[in-house]
Order: sequence, then structure tokens, then C-alpha cells
Amino acid sequence: MEVSIQSQSTVLPSKPTPNPKLFSLCEQIKLPTHVPLICVYNSRKHKNTSTLFETLRNSLSQVLVIYYPLAGRLNWIKGGRWELNCNAKGAILLEAKCETNLKDLGDFVPNNLVSQLIPSINYNLPMEDIPLLAVQLTSFRCGGFTLGIALCRAVMDGTANTCFMNTWAKLARGESLNEIELPYHDRTLLNSQKLTNSSMFFRHCEFEESPVWTGSELGDTGEVSVAIVKLTREQVFKLKKKVHSHVSFQPTFKDVCALKPYSTFEVIAGHLWRCVSQARYIENNDQLTRLTTLVDSRNRLKPPLPIYYAGNAAFPTVTSTRSFNDVISRPLGNVVEDVRKAVDRVTGEYVMSALGYIDRENDMNLLRYNIFQYPTKSVHEGKFLRNPNLFVVSWMNFSHKGVDFGWGGPGYFGPGHMDSKGKAFVMNNGYGDGIVVAISLEASCMDNFNKFFYGDIDELCASKL
Repeated sequence: MEVSIQSQSTVLPSKPTPNPKLFSLCEQIKLPTHVPLICVYNSRKHKNTSTLFETLRNSLSQVLVIYYPLAGRLNWIKGGRWELNCNAKGAILLEAKCETNLKDLGDFVPNNLVSQLIPSINYNLPMEDIPLLAVQLTSFRCGGFTLGIALCRAVMDGTANTCFMNTWAKLARGESLNEIELPYHDRTLLNSQKLTNSSMFFRHCEFEESPVWTGSELGDTGEVSVAIVKLTREQVFKLKKKVHSHVSFQPTFKDVCALKPYSTFEVIAGHLWRCVSQARYIENNDQLTRLTTLVDSRNRLKPPLPIYYAGNAAFPTVTSTRSFNDVISRPLGNVVEDVRKAVDRVTGEYVMSALGYIDRENDMNLLRYNIFQYPTKSVHEGKFLRNPNLFVVSWMNFSHKGVDFGWGGPGYFGPGHMDSKGKAFVMNNGYGDGIVVAISLEASCMDNFNKFFYGDIDELCASKL
């Protein structure tokens, strides 16, 4: 597949915008890189590509007035921190063509082929010159097209991005916005003295160094493999029922009083952690591992953040550190319980404590590395290292059916590229009757992962649970 760029331009807000400098403690621990997203449209309701492109350009110019921080740039400040300068430098818009058909891309596995549909960001530029938002419209021979989006992780989380995309599409359809739909840009809600001076302090394992690989690297070339695995509604039901019927931990009185069914995400995350650990196992029972995920803090703070808070309010949380043997040999319900405890840990008080921790930290780069960056090479030996950990992100609450620019909603939405070892996105499928997981692993582990993932599921569905 070959994608050719036809044009590239900078889109500015269509009206003058406010020009504050925004700062959030929560956003300091995020990476200043871009999350690659892809929306796939099979519809032929649009008239032609030129009209389509102009609709996107004009509506993007309009929505940047409302979401004006996305037209700004990040600037480094002291202590390895940054601030968001709302200087209206604009977003990047590209038009591209691909002389193939959408169906040739199959399930849109986020590999190097699909990454051509996402704008490429030049990180060699000074930070103040790197756009926070870049969009690429790619038309295909079949008449379908894709919308590839590169959005800076530091300034907007998945919840805010969903609101942004839906608002942009609504403006493209010529509709007006309700006052309640207007974004809230005040970052001081996650940067106030009231929060950082909280008297409650917790141990924040999520900011501590993650386990490193101590076993053999035999067979690992350092290559990353990406796959899409799918679960039907029946398979999800069977997996959840199995978990609830085989929980072997001893609940406390508090646990019993607050007992609630495990969520679909908790169950799938636990299943993924176990299968990945099995796939990576090389006679190394004692290898330590942990699972990291992100939790939206909007409704966990007291008072909660505004629904349309347009910054990044996602906090990392981690499970207890376990050995491969613990994860593999214990009942799945216990592994899922580890995920549940990690998610439930993120209360409003915990977020306040985390903000205080971030405020006191001198080395932001160390925090970002511990949370998001897994070592790929040994500093001392120069060898590729496996990753014993797993980072699982839920996109299950992000509905993109509203991303309809006038030609119908996307038939598929998901990550546009994955190149790290040990990361997974859990999403609802486009029909609402199953789950899709995009996962990236060491290439040497992927075959075993697929065997364990589907082997356990097939066994459950063959049973009479």
C-alpha cells in the first residue's frame, strides 16, 4: 500500500481566541507525544473528495475557536515541566490518496501500513514548533476514506477527545452547539493549592520504577508485533461468569458490603495480563510483573470536574507487583481482583495526594519514564530486553458514532499505530455486541499469546457454565 500526500496546510482559528498560558499538574506526567487515532468511513454519501476536504477545513477552523488550546503549542518551563501557550499557531491538515481499497486493510491492525494514514510528527523540531493536533484525510479507490488524527497526549485525554471530535463533526453538519457542550479549559482545577496541600498522603506505586526483565532474552529480536483480537458478547459473558464463580480470595467485611460485579474491562484486563505473562514465560517463575491502566478522575474528585473539562484528567494506577507464577497459577478471579483494586484505589483523595506528589517531584522525566516508558535496551549491555509488564487502556466509554461530518459515522475507530512492547487498547466493536482488543507485544511472543487468549475462551464457551 502506498499513500501519497496531496497537500498540507496550517488551519488557524476562524476568529480571534483567548491567549492564556495553561498549566496542569496532571498533564506534567504525560508524554508530549501524539496518540494516533483512525476513523474509517465506508459511506458514499459525500459528493466528492474536494467538497469533503473543504468541509473538514472550514469546520476545523471553527472548532479551533472553541477548542483554542489545540491551536497552541507547548513550551518548556523549569523543572522539566511545560505550559500550554494558547498562541493560535493552528493545527495541521493534510490531504492524501491511496490507490487501493479499504477492504484490503482488513481489521485495520495498527501496524506500519495503517500508520501511513496518520500524520507524521517531527519530534526533532523545538517543542514550541510542534503542533498539538494534526489531521489527515485519505481517500481510497473504493470511494471510502479515513480520517487519521495525531493528538498530543499531554493536553487532552480520551474523554476530552471524544467531546472534541463530536463537537467538530456537529459544526461540520451545520448544527449549533448547546451551551452545555462548550468545553471547560480552566486547568487550575487540577493545579490548585486546595488539592496539592491535602493532608492525606498515599504511597504512589505508579510513580515508582516498574519491574524489569531478569530472565533470558533468548529468541527476542527486539521486534514488535501488533494484533487485533476479538470477543463476541457470548464469549465476554462466559469469561465474566467464570471469573465470578471462581474467586478464591477471602473478602473482608468491607468487601462483602461493597460487593459489585467485575466490569467487562476489569475481567478482560485480567485475562490479558495472564495470557501475556504465559506468552512471555521462559522458565522464569520468579519474574516480576505489574499491570498499569488509566483512570478518569473527573467524577472521582469532590466536587467532580465539569463534564466537558477539556484537559487531561486521566491518572495512572498499577496493580500489586506479582511474579509470573502468581499471575499464571492463581484463579483468574484473583488476577481480576488485582485489577479491581488498582482501579478502585483512585479516589478523589488519592488524586489530591498524587497531585501533591507531582508538585514536589524535581524530575518530571523520571516520573514519565516510570509510568509510560519501558526499557527496550540494557544500558550496560546494549541488548534488547523483554518487557514483563502490561499497559492496558480502556476506550470502551468513548463513543465515536457521533463523529459524523455529514456522511455517517465511522465504521471503525481505533489506534492508528502501536510500536511499544506490552500495550493494549480495549474497545467496543462497531456493532455494540462484542469487544475488540488491539495489542502490541514482542514479536517472539505473539503466537503464544493468541494460543492462550483464544484457548481459554474456547474452553469456556465449550463448557456448560
